[in-house]
Amino acid sequence: MMPVRIERLLTIDGDRASLDRIAHRDAALAIWWRPLPEPLRLALGRLDLSTIDDVSETIDAFGSVVAALRIAGYPVGVRDLLAADIDLLLRRHAALTGDDRLAVRLQTTTAAPDDRFRADRGGLRLVCTYVGPGTEWCCVDGQDAICEVPTGAVGVFKGRALLDPPAILHRSPPCGGRHDYRLRLTIDPPQGCGIDAPRDRAPGHDRYRTLRRS
Repeated sequence: MMPVRIERLLTIDGDRASLDRIAHRDAALAIWWRPLPEPLRLALGRLDLSTIDDVSETIDAFGSVVAALRIAGYPVGVRDLLAADIDLLLRRHAALTGDDRLAVRLQTTTAAPDDRFRADRGGLRLVCTYVGPGTEWCCVDGQDAICEVPTGAVGVFKGRALLDPPAILHRSPPCGGRHDYRLRLTIDPPQGCGIDAPRDRAPGHDRYRTLRRS
């Protein structure tokens, strides 16, 4: 892949319309830089994440996750606030992908399974971390420093189905301790949930290299 300026790979803005720019041919990541709504942030701060189940559902683009959150054990005080935010992102992502149904996963984790960066195999993946450190990413070309989609912000990553070879890789951040919980949302096209095998780590520093193609 020929070098591409970072400005063409990445869009960061405080407006949800910034996510639309992932449709640009060279775009690899679009970030809606936002804080969590304050009532939702406070409600999540009171939530014991060890008492709830993960959510993994395929949902109509104009449906709601509220029933899935109820089954997963989210108490009513946080459930409606969280469902309203996820439903907004569900509709936003449906507008980007053109899909009538989307795969929604809301998962709690205490540690990343490993610390290697990856690229998705599918098309467009939306990520939002509600609790804990956000998703980390780095550019393939030039081995730029590791950056983050911060907690509350929304990132849309372009996978290999739309941009191959990938220009930006991502990972779940290594967590600091056994009780350092994260609550992370991903929204994918129903057949686009896979990720590639990890990339090799460059020796001597915390940056990453892609494998050479044979």
